[in-house]
Amino acid sequence: MKNIAVVCGGDSSEREVSINSALNVLLNIDRNKFNPRLVFLEGTKWFVVSSDASTPAKVLEHQNASLVDKNSFSFFCQEQGKEEKFDAALIMIHGTPGENGLLQGYLEMQGVPFTTCSSFVSAITFDKHSCKRFLDFAGVKMANDVFISRNRPYSLREIIRQVGLPMFVKPTVGGSSFGVTKVKDEGALQQAIDNAFCECGTILAEEAISGREMTCGVYKFQGRICALPVTEIVTGREFFDYQAKYLGESQEICPAEITPALSAKIQNLSERIYSYMGCRGIVRMDYIVTENEDIYFLEVNTVPGMTEMSLVPKMLLAAGIGIKDFITSLIEESFVKR
Repeated sequence: MKNIAVVCGGDSSEREVSINSALNVLLNIDRNKFNPRLVFLEGTKWFVVSSDASTPAKVLEHQNASLVDKNSFSFFCQEQGKEEKFDAALIMIHGTPGENGLLQGYLEMQGVPFTTCSSFVSAITFDKHSCKRFLDFAGVKMANDVFISRNRPYSLREIIRQVGLPMFVKPTVGGSSFGVTKVKDEGALQQAIDNAFCECGTILAEEAISGREMTCGVYKFQGRICALPVTEIVTGREFFDYQAKYLGESQEICPAEITPALSAKIQNLSERIYSYMGCRGIVRMDYIVTENEDIYFLEVNTVPGMTEMSLVPKMLLAAGIGIKDFITSLIEESFVKR
């Protein structure tokens, strides 16, 4: 059987979500086909965590953990009493270094297959500003935005003039809505910018499009790009923030209660973006759909959550796809020559 590194942790605010995603994958991976090992990344130290780790707390304890030899992406297997090399990596790190291309670049240099987009595509899609500029040439509708850097002067009035109110202020990198604020009046803009700068040094002020929030998962199976059922996200909060995503303050309607024509339109657009960007593995596209059924692209998540609360597992359930079979297809697809 092939040794599969289920990689989690990382160095971003999304570390806990990453661990929960990895633990859910471990529960559902086909152990008749694969020998999975939980690999936890913490800065420059990479640990192969004990196989009895079943909660985030146990993962963080590093009990009976072996260090990963980054020269060969291998580890000393205490059960076998010898060095074992990983055959592939199933990446479950949300944020850096597993979603921004850093880990992908390392694995590419090692010649190790992995389940996500390439280092190049991961780097582009992870940065919201870069991703939008890349898609400017693809005819994809997107909200107007202003790029703001901590190292360059900016004018609050000019931002409002270009984007209008209300607007969203968000870090250009990261996920789970950390550092994102919906700004309704000029007096709240500076604090929103300061909050976003706590996550990274570049941010976007983005026009708030009024409409329904939709999301669609896309993956490649046996060389064919496939879209999962469209899901609508409904929340009483201002937007789909961390509390809505992970603390139960939202309702995910899957499949979305929309016309078959609109559903097909969103799925076709998602498949087109997936192909245009050169994506691999499972990704999730987020949109706002207006009353006139105009579809505005928000962002792409190249390592979407796989917790019990996450959207992709719900899409798989609606599509009648077993999560075990899906994980198997992700791993097997990673061995296809890129």
